[in-house]
Amino acid sequence: MTKIALEARNLSWGANGGGVILHETSFMVGAGRILGVVGPNGAGKSMLLRLLYRFYRPRTGQVLVGGKDIQTMGARSAAQRIAAVLQEQPTDFALSVREIVALGRTPHRRGLSSNGARDAEIITSALSKLDLLRFADRSFGTLSGGERQRVMVARALAQEPKVLILDEPTNHLDIRHQLEVLTLVSGLGLTIITSLHDLNLASAYTDDVLVLAGGHSLAFGPPATVLNEDLVSRAFQVNTRIERLEPSGQSHFTYHL
Repeated sequence: MTKIALEARNLSWGANGGGVILHETSFMVGAGRILGVVGPNGAGKSMLLRLLYRFYRPRTGQVLVGGKDIQTMGARSAAQRIAAVLQEQPTDFALSVREIVALGRTPHRRGLSSNGARDAEIITSALSKLDLLRFADRSFGTLSGGERQRVMVARALAQEPKVLILDEPTNHLDIRHQLEVLTLVSGLGLTIITSLHDLNLASAYTDDVLVLAGGHSLAFGPPATVLNEDLVSRAFQVNTRIERLEPSGQSHFTYHL
């Protein structure tokens, strides 16, 4: 039986005194699996992710990591379990790539202590896994968008999280860098929850998908089962056609109004 890495139970959110933006949503993510969160703009994807990495407190429900409610944890403890990479990355860090990745060790340090030998090993390993060792001494601001995205994933990896959350990791990247980032991320062996706009990428790189529309959960399960023409058309308000590509069997989505 697959171990559950993260569970969302009846999770909802709305501003104080305002309407509900994300209605009650429940799902479980098995250890080592990749969940793609898909849906049109305004569906509630980013809001859901913010609840999962404890940026907001839910109006109802719980987020459990390793069976523990993250709202009962301190900030340091939560950061040791969940790491997040956001859509917009800074470009003006006056730091080297290695120094930025080293920031991922902050939740594991006590007081003003500096990184030790084990921290250095973890930082180097994170750089290696994201193919960044050759950039380690480069200034972050000199890197391309795809390279910067990989640095931020490496920083998150250095946190040694149980769950890695990526908010639109392919945003603003060209096709080559989209594929590069997703290929590297999918090979990490971590439990990953990522929001994606492109259903073709979601179908190719995720184990399960959660479909949101208008703040409601429409479906959850394997892409080949969940992402059917009727559901996609309903969620995105377009006419959808799905072709199965041979010999991979992957789905290819085309749309029209």
